[in-house]
Amino acid sequence: MDLIYIHDFRVTLLVGVYEWEKLVPQTIQLDLDLAIPPRRAEHSDRLDDTIDYAVVVKRIEETLAQQHYELIERLAEHVADLVLGEFGSPWVRVSVTKLGALKSVKRLGVTIERGSRG
Repeated sequence: MDLIYIHDFRVTLLVGVYEWEKLVPQTIQLDLDLAIPPRRAEHSDRLDDTIDYAVVVKRIEETLAQQHYELIERLAEHVADLVLGEFGSPWVRVSVTKLGALKSVKRLGVTIERGSRG
């Protein structure tokens, strides 16, 4: 299985269940690993034969700006659904990290995997 990865992708948005989190935007980090459908991009050298990571990033930014997520688990599920549904990836791993959300914790988060590894 061939993968595209998008790591250390930072997005600032409203996320969380506490009242202050509903008012103060936070920066989260997304790390994505997504399977490339078998399209032979390695032989054709054509963008149409793979997944355009720039379009993936733009689409995620657009959709995350439209909704407040209380749980990062739901946010991760949304990103996974987007990658699988809109971009045709057969498998995706999504990690969502809150940066500095707790005073004594630098990073906390969740990782999910969806789809089939083939």
